[in-house]
This record gives sequence, C-alpha cells and structure tokens, in this order.
Amino acid sequence: MNVRAVLDLVRPVNCIMIGFAVIVGAFVSKPPSVLTVQLGLGFLTGFFVCAYSMVVNDEYDVEVDRVNRPERPIPSGRVSVKDASRLSFAVLGAGMACSLLSLGPLAVAIAAAYAFLSWLYNSRAKKTGLAGNLVVASSLAIPFIYGGAVSGGSIGGSLLLMMALTAFFSGVGREVVKAMADVEGDAKREISSLARRRGLGFASWVGALFFILAVLTSWVPLLTGLANGIYTFGVVVPDAIFIYLAVAIVAKHEPANAYKVKKIALVGMSVGLLVFIGGAF
Repeated sequence: MNVRAVLDLVRPVNCIMIGFAVIVGAFVSKPPSVLTVQLGLGFLTGFFVCAYSMVVNDEYDVEVDRVNRPERPIPSGRVSVKDASRLSFAVLGAGMACSLLSLGPLAVAIAAAYAFLSWLYNSRAKKTGLAGNLVVASSLAIPFIYGGAVSGGSIGGSLLLMMALTAFFSGVGREVVKAMADVEGDAKREISSLARRRGLGFASWVGALFFILAVLTSWVPLLTGLANGIYTFGVVVPDAIFIYLAVAIVAKHEPANAYKVKKIALVGMSVGLLVFIGGAF
C-alpha cells in the first residue's frame, strides 16, 4: 500500500480538523499557559481515531463507492479490503495508545466512545437514515468535549457546549446533504436515507434546517456575553457560508448540487473551527 493510497483512505485534512477541535475544547474548558504534552496527545488521539473512522467508512462502503466514487482506493483496486482493515486497526491502536499514555480515565472513555460510534455508524447506523446522520455528527461534537476532559477542566461550560452543538448541527446538515449526493449508490447497501425515503426536496429542507440551527447556536455565545472580539467578528464568515448553503440546497436539490454543497460545507466547518480557536483565547 503506497503513501498516496494511505492518505486517500485516512483523509488527513478531516483528521487534522478533529485534532484541532480537541485543542480548542481544552483551551475553552481550562486554558493552559503553554501547549503541553497532554494537549499534543489529545490532538493525536483525535487525529488517529478520526483516521480509523475514515478507513472503516471505506471498508463498509465498497459497493456504494463502486457507484458513487469508483476512484476511491478500494473500488479502484489500489488497496485491498484486508489491507484497509489492517490500517484501521493500526490507527485505532495508535489513537487509544495516545489516550492511555498520560490522560485521565474520563478522556480514555470518551475516546473509546468516539471510536465505537464511528464503527456503529459505518456498520449499522448508516442504514437508518437520519438516526445515522445524528450518530456521525456526534463525532464532530465529541472532540470538543474530549478536549475539556484532556485539560482537566469542566466539560459542561456554556461556551464549550455551544461550540459542540454548533459543530453537531452543521455536521447533521452536511450528512443529510451528502446522502442526497449519494442517493444512487446508497441503494446498493439499502441505506434508508431521507433522500431515498422522502425524496430530494424533503431532504434539502431538513439539511437546510440543520445548517440554520448551526448558525443560531453559534450566536448564543454573543447573546450571553461569552464571546471575545475574535469570535464576535469571525463567526460572521462561517455563518454566511451556512446560510448560503441552506438557500442553495433548497433552491436546487439535485445530486450534483448536493455534492457541491457538502464540499463547501466542509470549508464552512473548517473556517468555523478557526473562529472557535480564536474564541478560545
């Protein structure tokens, strides 16, 4: 298995986002004076467990990808299912090892729950449609909570919870829209997505609703006085992106447009993470 194939399976950009979400959660919960070894281990835990989720997704979605994404490593023949399975165990082991090295039992439990939800989504919950979308979106919120556990601070702080909830809602919206783009291939695994059960039009409205909910929750810190100047001015950018996406997917709910919207949503989530980082200081 060559390096390019490994990177395609792991999708490092997504994993880096999850790792940084852990750092943000730590700073929001209990700001350390310097970057510590624990924070580094927290970042690596988020990175590797996310990598596990990415690889497992490709393992279970081989038949779907043969239709929707034939260029992916497994359906294209660049990687065998057996090699992908070995890689998934390797990165999961690395993630749990980082969590076990010097982090508390609560952090280890959260990391294990994150890994379990990743497996549950890909193996079973994905077929359930919206319920599966909720499960996978929780993996975007958990890293913030994990960061709070890593820092030894409170994981129930209002700002931390609002950040986690905003990430969760944007994640649900993206997953609903993603299923609209994948509707043809999803039939291969009999995935009961909203797009397949209720139609593309209905799914577009649900996806748009969750994008708007993400915008609304992102404003709670502003209204409650929890946000600093960076967050106050910076949050306008990702919010504008998600409002645009909500309008775009309702206006044109075809699979090709849904694919574009889900790609732009990842940009919005990345920008939002940068705003969260600024809001943590």
